Amino acid sequence: MDRRLWGLVVLLVIGLLTFTGCGDRNGSAGTSQEEKSLKKFNVGYLPTPGHVLYFVAQEKGYFQEEGLDVEMFQFTNSGEGLNAVKAGKIDAGSFGTAAPLIFIAKGAEFTLFGGQQSEGAGIVAKPENADRFQDLNSFRGKTVATVRLATGDVVFRGALQQAGIDWKTEVTFQELDSPAAVLEAVKKGSVDAGVVWAPYMKMAEQQGLKIVKYSGDLISEHTCCRQVALTSKITENPEDYKKFSRALIKAYGFYQNKKTETVDMISKYVKIDKDIIEAETYGGHISSNPDPDKEGIVKFWGMMNEAGYISSDKNIKDYINTDIYSQAIGELLQEDPGNPVYKKLKSEFKNGRN
Repeated sequence: MDRRLWGLVVLLVIGLLTFTGCGDRNGSAGTSQEEKSLKKFNVGYLPTPGHVLYFVAQEKGYFQEEGLDVEMFQFTNSGEGLNAVKAGKIDAGSFGTAAPLIFIAKGAEFTLFGGQQSEGAGIVAKPENADRFQDLNSFRGKTVATVRLATGDVVFRGALQQAGIDWKTEVTFQELDSPAAVLEAVKKGSVDAGVVWAPYMKMAEQQGLKIVKYSGDLISEHTCCRQVALTSKITENPEDYKKFSRALIKAYGFYQNKKTETVDMISKYVKIDKDIIEAETYGGHISSNPDPDKEGIVKFWGMMNEAGYISSDKNIKDYINTDIYSQAIGELLQEDPGNPVYKKLKSEFKNGRN
């Protein structure tokens, strides 16, 4: 009896182990299958708090929720990023408003389909020069460092033109590769002032410089980083871009309501003090919004032509897609009709932003 009982116990244990093993394999297979079902989607970004929607969507898993396996690629400036978009190396990116419009003016088949950031740039100078540069006329005969293709650069030149200053002949511009290089040039005194974007404005203050003007002081609520992709990619895979937009809308809600966690997430991609990140992100001189803001893009295009930054008779509206965002926010509202953030975004989208 003892031997038979012992034999039954052994058989029972073996059976349980076998069942558990099969259960583990099935679970692994399910996870593997789930991972395989995610669509690969490459995204380009700049290390700035203004790209907060990307960072939150990635860290909170919103991209994955929407069925996208997003890999993030960092670039130093907008030109680098847009060359990657043009070459098809990344599926989407956010590289200002000026830069993609310049590429379009030169023949690139890009589509702007969403938003990321508005305003967020500024002019910096040494403390002893800051007061006089409050008047744009003081820039006549001066040398200003900028990053070529940067939105803040175009806003500054547009403001000079609107003030009656011929920036092509009355101001000397030094176009550098990065905002960090701009700060160094200002500190060394090789230029009189510089145009940079967040977080380099607060970093400039930290390094002993002063912010002379914010870009929003020059042209209020101007667009900055827009979502851009090859038109052909959007045509081939419109659902992927709608999913991408849905994730950014979700990220917007989190960024609006969870300041501390948002700053922590940004700090994983923007390697500076969290105090600077918070000041730039929530300080009132930059805003992040997934709305494409078609009207703002059209105005920016007009300003660039008027300022002589570009010369193009293209209809820029042909290069803007608002349907993707409209469908994304519409679907999310159907799924969560009482969500105040979604309702606000829908209202803004309907009432004049596009």
